[in-house]
Amino acid sequence: MLRKFTVNTSERDQFLEITSEVQAYINQCGIAEGAAIVYCPHTTAGITINENADPDVKTDMIRRFDEVYPWDQQADLHMEGNTAAHMKAGTVGSSQHIIITEGQLLLGTWQGIYFCEFDGPRTRTFYVKVLE
Repeated sequence: MLRKFTVNTSERDQFLEITSEVQAYINQCGIAEGAAIVYCPHTTAGITINENADPDVKTDMIRRFDEVYPWDQQADLHMEGNTAAHMKAGTVGSSQHIIITEGQLLLGTWQGIYFCEFDGPRTRTFYVKVLE
């Protein structure tokens, strides 16, 4: 069971919580026990699991990524000028695996799944593969 999702980002760097979309798809599939793979097919975006209770965590993460990978580096050779976005996406990673138990994503109390945009705004896709 595989589903393609589309998201629209509105900023260069943005974390969009997608937990509810992933859970809704699991509900639709009717899977009680298994795993979900959430995958991003873009080189300047990624998928992470992180805190979803305090929105300042997302803000702080974006700010700290910018500190580590500044957008304007004169020494960067990549002609598109988005090396920082590639570095951020490589650090975050392109996928996450989440256990499904009793029909629910097995996430911690404060955890959510995020689509991480690092070269927006854009229309992006991500995939969810549910394994029984």
